[in-house]
Amino acid sequence: MGSKSLTASEIASPFDAAIAMAPQRKSFPRIFLARPEPFRLAGERVFLRLPERGDYEDWASLRGRSRNFLVPWEPSWPVDALSRASFRTRAARYAEDWRTDQAYNLFIFTLEETLIGGVGLSNLRRGVSETASLGYWIGEPFAQRGYMTAALPLVLSFAFERLRLHRVEAACLPNNTPSRSLLVRAGFRQEGYARQYLCIEGKWQDHLLFAILREDWDGRHFEKVPRTIES
Repeated sequence: MGSKSLTASEIASPFDAAIAMAPQRKSFPRIFLARPEPFRLAGERVFLRLPERGDYEDWASLRGRSRNFLVPWEPSWPVDALSRASFRTRAARYAEDWRTDQAYNLFIFTLEETLIGGVGLSNLRRGVSETASLGYWIGEPFAQRGYMTAALPLVLSFAFERLRLHRVEAACLPNNTPSRSLLVRAGFRQEGYARQYLCIEGKWQDHLLFAILREDWDGRHFEKVPRTIES
């Protein structure tokens, strides 16, 4: 890896050149090849990158210490949730989802390279939708310290400016006040209330539905977060 940081526009050409060689139904500025290029999205407080096998120990430790904190907001954990084999399966699925433009999952690190959480765009729908679902988690020691507030603009910039999505959706439990406030700060608007929307902690639960459009993002009045894509 070189030390030079490249902007999104500077790194676009090799990706787009490779994509242009293959037939497509529609021209999109895709960013995947047969094997994802190593990269990072960097801001002033955090950076995001693809999970790697070497992250297992830090990931398992953080998730394990944060289990009671995370369980009320997540699908039920399987028995082997924190096993090395489970993590390898997860990492392989993330890479395949990335390659096939199905989902983009990233780990969140402090600038000192401490793993603190994860964020992802899943269930991508192209064509007439150009939409993805946003999900995120933060380890308990790092919650309510502004880290996720710093991470979301990076992934939203990635979604709208690089993936060229039209819409990003999110959902949270009605009693998850921190998550609700986070989405509002990031520019999401509440659009509805869905009964028994997702199975969380083993039971179907109602959710508040949020979304942000590309034009909402483009029209935000705050200064865009500095970001780089390094390869």
